[in-house]
Amino acid sequence: MAGKSSNYSFWESTSSIVDEALSHTKIPTNLADQIKTCNSTYTVRFGVQLDKKIHNFIGWRSVHSDHIMPAKGGIRYSIDSNQDEVESMAALMSYKCAIVDVPFSGSKGALKIDPKKYERKHLARITRRFAQELIKRDLICPSQNVPAPDLGTSEREMAWIADEYQKLHPNDINGKACVTGKPLYKKGIAGRNEATGKGVQFGLRELFQDKKLLDTKKIETGLEGKTVIVQGLGKVGYHAAECLSSEDGCKIISIIEREGTIHNADGLPVKKVKKWLTDGKSLKRCPYGKFSNDSAKELERECDILLPAAVENVINKDNAKNIKAKVVAEAANGPVTFKGDKILNKKGVLIVPDVYLNAGGVVVSYFEWVRNISQMRFGRLEKRRDSAQIDQLIKIVEKMTSQKMSKVDKSKLFDGVNEIDLIRSGLNDMMVDAYQNIRGNMLRSKLPNLKVAAFKLALEKIAGAYDTIAL
Repeated sequence: MAGKSSNYSFWESTSSIVDEALSHTKIPTNLADQIKTCNSTYTVRFGVQLDKKIHNFIGWRSVHSDHIMPAKGGIRYSIDSNQDEVESMAALMSYKCAIVDVPFSGSKGALKIDPKKYERKHLARITRRFAQELIKRDLICPSQNVPAPDLGTSEREMAWIADEYQKLHPNDINGKACVTGKPLYKKGIAGRNEATGKGVQFGLRELFQDKKLLDTKKIETGLEGKTVIVQGLGKVGYHAAECLSSEDGCKIISIIEREGTIHNADGLPVKKVKKWLTDGKSLKRCPYGKFSNDSAKELERECDILLPAAVENVINKDNAKNIKAKVVAEAANGPVTFKGDKILNKKGVLIVPDVYLNAGGVVVSYFEWVRNISQMRFGRLEKRRDSAQIDQLIKIVEKMTSQKMSKVDKSKLFDGVNEIDLIRSGLNDMMVDAYQNIRGNMLRSKLPNLKVAAFKLALEKIAGAYDTIAL
């Protein structure tokens, strides 16, 4: 997998684009400084006894803003994590929530650990100990700070954290809402695992209907037949690639992973490649395409859409000039540095910003949080009523036409809408609305690109919230 740019930090990159967006606003300097600054970062150091030996760990939880509560953001497990990264991602979460109209502010957490080096029982003890440190400082709480899975964590870790919270707060009726991304049997929600990737699909669908913008880049509308290179076949990259190929007719020509890349000009079977990797087999021996160990070079292959879906800073000042994609869709957080962004824009590459495009995860996390607070699944009250109305409508149509509807057609109508359908519909609606708001802001303010427009929109919303609570 292509490495990070070592001479330009994630925080510097995020701050630079924020400063550019601020230059297009009338936000006062003092208020702008308040918005940009990460409000607080808690550093925790703790020891855990594993097999009669004490192991020491360090972790962080940052709250970027508290203009609206609770604060929201994932917890990642990575040996490369640091405070700079955590604060930068907390800031992105604030802007992301504002753009898609989710009523959260931004937070983020990390534990400096390689989870692959620990047995399940040991990882559970470490996670529960980390959770205890955060819970007792209200850095995990349904009304104040709500984590979710991130790099290196999953619904399993969220279940451990939720369990630990309820042990410490047994009388909190909203306790299950202390984290999102939980398993279904722990009051999670259908569609959470696919949410970020599905949001990428919905965002790109909306972009590729924007004829006026695409014409300026000499790109044809519609996703059908578009060639895509995906960097990172994790949860986000996999679901985005699979949905784009199976539902929208895109051709996934390359998949870039840590050990190398696999290419097939006729299109890769995403599900089969994913299963091959999940089974522990080497990408080098994958039979569905040609392998190369030069991941960095594969980023520079000609394609319609380059979809970096792994880590930050993979496109930077050193390689941006060689990128041949027409569209760079930022599915990961900060995959393009500020300097890389400038080079791509000068080349005429259309960049879909991460602060919008990968917001699907927090949208569906919001749905899960609401569901946990309400203690009721979506669609519970309406489904039988809707079935009765459909039954009555069928009878009226049959009477008017003197024809009977087939059992198959009736069955399809009576199946009704399941919760997952409502989740996907809500996600689609919020991604479409957000794109239209960004695009409208870009046109009204005559802004240079979607990224500046997205950040300007977020900053003005947050500024408005701070203005109303200022004493």
